[in-house]
Amino acid sequence: MRAITNIARFLVGVLFIFSGWIKANDSVGFAYKLVEYFEVFGTHFLIPISLPLAIFICIFEMVVGFTLLIGARVKLTLWLLLLMIVFFTFLTFYSAYFNKVTSCGCFGDAIPLTPWESFIKDLILLVLIIILFIGRSHINEVFGPRLENGLIVIALIAATLFPLYTYNYLPVIDFRPYAIGKNIPEQMKGVPDVLKYYYKLKNKTTGEVKEFDKFPDNYDQGYDYVDSRQEVVKKGIEPKIKDLSISNLNGDDYTQDVIENPEYNFLLICHEVELSNKEAFGKINDLVALCKQDHVKIIALTSSTKDAIENFKKEVNTDIEFYISDNIVLKTMIRSNPGLMLLKGGTVQDMWHYHSLPAYDDVKKQHFNKK
Repeated sequence: MRAITNIARFLVGVLFIFSGWIKANDSVGFAYKLVEYFEVFGTHFLIPISLPLAIFICIFEMVVGFTLLIGARVKLTLWLLLLMIVFFTFLTFYSAYFNKVTSCGCFGDAIPLTPWESFIKDLILLVLIIILFIGRSHINEVFGPRLENGLIVIALIAATLFPLYTYNYLPVIDFRPYAIGKNIPEQMKGVPDVLKYYYKLKNKTTGEVKEFDKFPDNYDQGYDYVDSRQEVVKKGIEPKIKDLSISNLNGDDYTQDVIENPEYNFLLICHEVELSNKEAFGKINDLVALCKQDHVKIIALTSSTKDAIENFKKEVNTDIEFYISDNIVLKTMIRSNPGLMLLKGGTVQDMWHYHSLPAYDDVKKQHFNKK
């Protein structure tokens, strides 16, 4: 029993630390996923605290996973693990059974899981945690009390600082299709399913109904069409980017013009101008002026209404040209509002949170190769 308990202890501890870390790596994205759950369950009153709650869950998972690994506070740790996994098992089952949330967000964009896959994962974890309860007498402390307490404090500080950092300065490792180095037009391409078609035909002479994988040579004279079906021979690959569309304020499509621009160009992402950080527009306006001076294209993308855009432009005193795109797409592109992306030929060259907006001269030296 000791060996089984220690194996379960290692698996559960590592998985909780990894799950918390991968969520913390994109704490804003995890907050968006929580909002999706709150809307499904009708708990809209929790939406305003989605971000602090997301950060708390990240910290909780990492710290509890760590305390399990070092054998600290065993009784409390096991009860916290059990309560959490029971709650998430119910949540993932509900999402899977009623098809409410298509991706659980357990491991962020790094390892997308369907609700059923997530439910199975939670069931396995539940079994492992029950094993830990049964064999809890075999879970021994790795360190002495003084060192143990110090390590827990260090783990708590590290687990708190990491999601706060990614909230303020973008994910450390970017798993999204808009990550630096990704080519957006390529991410919009997919591979269709390979299909095989079957045709059910009725012989005009004998009345026999038979299925064919192609029309007979004498089809027109000898057969009447009855029905058809198709079979997937080889599953295709869905595009990583499905819903990107960019239009001007009049509704004219500019998607290809923007993402296939062969020159260096900036995209300022303000998914909702009403929620954008207005103080950032001091630096942004300077950047816009210098871009125009050097004839470098810079536009803003938002999902807000035309009236909201005009009011916002007056408020922050900017003359940047705004285009319209989908709110969810813009939130996926960059975890900052506003956030800045540099493209060339549709490939993402760099991106910045509004807390770390670059000086234009630094961008020229690093990317444009201009003096």
